Amino acid sequence: MTKIIIYTGLSLPFEEAKDILDSTEEVEVIYKRPIKRGDLGIALRENPDIIAIIDGVFHQNSAVGHKEILEVLNKGIKVYGASSMGALRASELDSLGMIGVGYCYEQYATGEVESDDDVAVMLDSETLEALSVPLISMKYIFTKAVEEDLLTESEKDELLSIAKSEFYPKRNYATTLSKSSLDEHKKGEIINFIRETGDIKKHDAEKLLHLIKSELEN
Repeated sequence: MTKIIIYTGLSLPFEEAKDILDSTEEVEVIYKRPIKRGDLGIALRENPDIIAIIDGVFHQNSAVGHKEILEVLNKGIKVYGASSMGALRASELDSLGMIGVGYCYEQYATGEVESDDDVAVMLDSETLEALSVPLISMKYIFTKAVEEDLLTESEKDELLSIAKSEFYPKRNYATTLSKSSLDEHKKGEIINFIRETGDIKKHDAEKLLHLIKSELEN
């Protein structure tokens, strides 16, 4: 029996995570809320084979430390990271064995994004519902909109500049678009595009769980 511990709930709701992994035979999956400093020490008592870090706290509590992750890796446990805190830590520890997955990880690993603030969101501590939009998600959406000829490069730069000027708990698409010079028709097109495209942090989380599922089945 393979035991997996997954820290999520924000980028990917628990029920949607279960839809991906819980059908895998000979696997026990434990789903936990976003990781904070000290959680990995507790997790080690459960003797996991795999730990997947997706979401983690940044400001509410101390963030999970590099030494904690290295201790887990040194015990031969596979550690994956994606989407949010997982992507950030994987970009810092991939040369030491942590496995990074997805767009957000690649943005950090290549140096395109450097600040923790880019993946930070305000959340409801009870429901884990996101109450703001992370900058990295906005960057992905607006860049894709340029590729689809919905925005020009200068319009994308304007939107990102507006978003960056907002404190992360207050970032959202409605405010960013309302402060921009885009006409109402184009704002409507972008809103529809956002709905159709979805959130990249969620896509990355799903990609990570599908990767784990595939490796377990092969």
